[in-house]
Amino acid sequence: MRLVLLGPPGAGKGTQAEKLAARYGIARLSTGDMLRAAVAAGTPIGQKAKDIMARGELVPDPVVIAIIADRIKEPDCAKGFILDGFPRTVAQAEALERLLAQRGLKLDAVVEIRVDESILIRRIETRIGQMQARGEAVRADDNPESLKQRLVAYRAQTAPLIDYYGKKGSLQTIDGMPPIEEVTQAIFRVLEKPAPAKAGSRPVQARKKASLKMPRQRARKAARKAKKKTRARRAVAKARKRVSVRRRTAKRGKVKAPKSARKAARGRSRRG
Repeated sequence: MRLVLLGPPGAGKGTQAEKLAARYGIARLSTGDMLRAAVAAGTPIGQKAKDIMARGELVPDPVVIAIIADRIKEPDCAKGFILDGFPRTVAQAEALERLLAQRGLKLDAVVEIRVDESILIRRIETRIGQMQARGEAVRADDNPESLKQRLVAYRAQTAPLIDYYGKKGSLQTIDGMPPIEEVTQAIFRVLEKPAPAKAGSRPVQARKKASLKMPRQRARKAARKAKKKTRARRAVAKARKRVSVRRRTAKRGKVKAPKSARKAARGRSRRG
């Protein structure tokens, strides 16, 4: 199973990706994790990404796609993977589609976790307050203002992916506002629901009944053919028997005169 998770920052994509990976035995692929792993491994692509990041620049799409191409070759991706944080733009989605097509693969589903952005902001404010009350350190970018900026970027860049995948028929939208476990179960349901029947195809039950009828129909047809053959053989046998009898009587000289002739002979004998 190959999946993409879409949703704004704070929607819970990371949490759901972990649950999906555990349920289906597939790899969770985070763009940030893949970049760091490639840099740490010192691969040619990783080294290129390292140089770009060292200059404070964004890693271009071709480099990210190359890193993903290397990553999905790993054994843990044999059963599939979940892409969390990629693609972020329609251009990246098109590049990903080309990459998968080159390997004879395609995405099974794109899951959008839809949330109320105003509630997200309130959630982060509550979380920050709770962390500060416990004396925990708060990240510099973990604040309402930073989240608002990230949401603006999401709407501008990533939200168009919803239309892109919607038109392809692979998008599944999930309400991300209920508790985490309810969201997880909702995702499981849409991923595991039976595929819709193709146009013109019969339901499974009808196909089963038809498969049971076929042997009976064939048997009846065969019986009719056999009966016809039996009748034909009997007719041939009777005709041959009649011919044989005539031949035997002819040889013995006992061929009877026609009926009219026999009547005429009887009449003459009575008058005489």
